[in-house]
Amino acid sequence: MVALIDTVDGSNRPVGTQTDISKPSLIGLDRVALADRLTDLGVPERQIRMRVAQLWNRLYVGGAQTFDDMTTLSKDLRHALDSQVSLDRPEIVSEQISTDGTRKWLLRLAPGRPGEAAPEIETVYIPEEDRGTLCVSSQVGCTLTCTFCHTGTQRLVRNLTPGEIVGQILIARDRIGEWPGATRPTDGPLPNAERLITNIVLMGMGEPLFNFDNVRQAMEIAADGDGISVSKRRITLSTSGIAPMIPRCGVELGVMLAISLHAVRDDLRDVLVPINRKYPIAELLDACRAYPSLSNAKRITFEYVMLRGVNDSLADAKALVRLLAGIPAKINLIPFNPWPGAPYESSEWEQIEKFAEIINKAGYASPVRTPRGRDIMAACGQLKSASEKMHARKRRAEQVNISAMKETLR
Repeated sequence: MVALIDTVDGSNRPVGTQTDISKPSLIGLDRVALADRLTDLGVPERQIRMRVAQLWNRLYVGGAQTFDDMTTLSKDLRHALDSQVSLDRPEIVSEQISTDGTRKWLLRLAPGRPGEAAPEIETVYIPEEDRGTLCVSSQVGCTLTCTFCHTGTQRLVRNLTPGEIVGQILIARDRIGEWPGATRPTDGPLPNAERLITNIVLMGMGEPLFNFDNVRQAMEIAADGDGISVSKRRITLSTSGIAPMIPRCGVELGVMLAISLHAVRDDLRDVLVPINRKYPIAELLDACRAYPSLSNAKRITFEYVMLRGVNDSLADAKALVRLLAGIPAKINLIPFNPWPGAPYESSEWEQIEKFAEIINKAGYASPVRTPRGRDIMAACGQLKSASEKMHARKRRAEQVNISAMKETLR
């Protein structure tokens, strides 16, 4: 059974409502920017370093949602901060809980200017017995039009800011009760562990390497040992294959890398992952071989969605092994997760097992990713903001009405 909560605090107002878009949020600022804010507020220079540390702790260790929660700061400073800046997170418009415990949140962001429509994104939390993975988005929509991916059918609206990326982590910690002293919800399973978000994957909506600077700043905050403190070895950036950006990702981000490969021939990958026309497989794999710190201890994950009769032959499996020769790698086989109007079907389970056996015999780990959250459209490749779906339904309804009108006038 799927649980659907429209406004998770039980009110008619989404949780985390942005009250004043004219006040910038402190969420997502690095320490230098926080110091600049405090300087602008007249905080004496000799106090800046201490006040930044206090703010950082309350934001990312304590989970403060109002300045009143920051009792380590003086009342005057709290009042000054409240008058100029905010602690706004994205709004939770709705929450869905899958039968397997996966949670998907539809989040509304602040509009860029008064009167603009507020964009929306989706974020997914996947609990397991001893860990929890948060799948975050980096863009509203996507430019890549990968034909097996539901997000690819949604146009790109804009990049997310560092605060909107970090805000997804904070919202998730709010909802699952990961802050010190918080009450954990009982409406779905959670890991039997102190840390509920142990892993972060940039596998949500968007291509993270097309929003590199903002993603880098957000992940530096996520990995900071004095704050959210998720190890970079537990942060994975998934890219469709923006080859020139891959070395920079390794040097400047230093996180784990996942490549959405999905085909062993350029002619097929050109269709499945159209960015391949610009960065073909050979160029992409050359960039992977040069990935900084690549080793058996820091392997690249290659994601391979299993499409019946398209890329799942045993000859494809053997070609995949040859392609990845010399690259310390893990190969994730992903049964295709269907979505309305999708042009593909998932490979038969028996075929996936035969495919995996060839890869395993070649010495590669090739786990078959168990689909999670399929019943709430939260699985890999299924994310698409509800507002976009609603607009699409409205457009189809309008087209039907126009057709009916024309028929009446004949």
